[in-house]
Amino acid sequence: MAAATRRFPYLWPFLFWLGIFYTAWLTLVIVGGYADTVRSHWPIAVAMSFGSYIAGSTPMGGGTVGFPVLVLLFDFPGSLGRNFGLAVQSIGMVSAGIYIFAAGIRLNWGILKPALVGSLVGTPLGAAFIAPYVPDLWVKLIFGIVWASFGIMHLIKLRELVAAEGISDHWKARENAIGLAVGFTGGIVSSITGVGIDMMIYATLVLLFRADLKTAIPTSVVLMAFTSVIGIGSNVGLARLLPATFAIDPEVFANWLAAAPIVALGAPLGAIVVNLISRTPTLILVSLLCIGQFIWTIASEGVSGGALVASVLAVVGMNIVFHFLYLSGSATSLPEVEPAIPILAEQDA
Repeated sequence: MAAATRRFPYLWPFLFWLGIFYTAWLTLVIVGGYADTVRSHWPIAVAMSFGSYIAGSTPMGGGTVGFPVLVLLFDFPGSLGRNFGLAVQSIGMVSAGIYIFAAGIRLNWGILKPALVGSLVGTPLGAAFIAPYVPDLWVKLIFGIVWASFGIMHLIKLRELVAAEGISDHWKARENAIGLAVGFTGGIVSSITGVGIDMMIYATLVLLFRADLKTAIPTSVVLMAFTSVIGIGSNVGLARLLPATFAIDPEVFANWLAAAPIVALGAPLGAIVVNLISRTPTLILVSLLCIGQFIWTIASEGVSGGALVASVLAVVGMNIVFHFLYLSGSATSLPEVEPAIPILAEQDA
């Protein structure tokens, strides 16, 4: 009990954030008369109860679940799935990020800081000049390709990734350039699909830098949280300036309103639970889901011919890139590092 008591003062920013969010959300629902909207959109709230846990416990944003549910199951356009993913992650992954900071969980700041800068530039540029002009089918296919590639890579390398400790300093001299490139390109990908930058920085950390999952996952969560805020902020701003080109479907707000109170707690819960249990079962499950949603996309959209060939080749190509990163990684220079666990846990010991 004494140990638990000592933890509470350090978590007050997280509890303060939850108080502000739920007060604002409840006020919006009551004053705006949106109670019926919340009730009628309960399916997405149920789906995001799982999606938000995935967002906090793996290098996958909540939009990874929200996108296929809305786009493949409910047959909404890819642009709606993208905007919903960014909007809901702006609550869920921000909530998880605040918990990560409050609990003192270690992050890989060397690559995270330049990646944040890259995302700050790449995400708005992608939102303005690329995302609106990508055909709806290819928004869905790009989403499927990115996460199917991630799933295959994970299943192949999972045992080694879970066993990794510390981080190699082999690429430390180039981490600013690498982080900037990951942030910029990942920001563009996320502006199209609503997710992706989290997977990219995670893959770079675990394959190239040989970072352990205890730091790679929370680092990806923080970067995705930042990118989601920049992404949805850019899209809302563009919609106000040029509504004919950048209009946001009203269903984005309706689904966000129903899911937001779920993800505000679900994502940080995932960040907590993943430090208490083995990551392996969760990562195997989500990897299989990533591959499954790619097959689902191909089947439901009736993809065939050149588009099918291009999609399969893209998955193969991304895994070639992953393998190149793996071969380029160095595990020969691993410094002694402190365990990537909450600082408070060390104090309690």
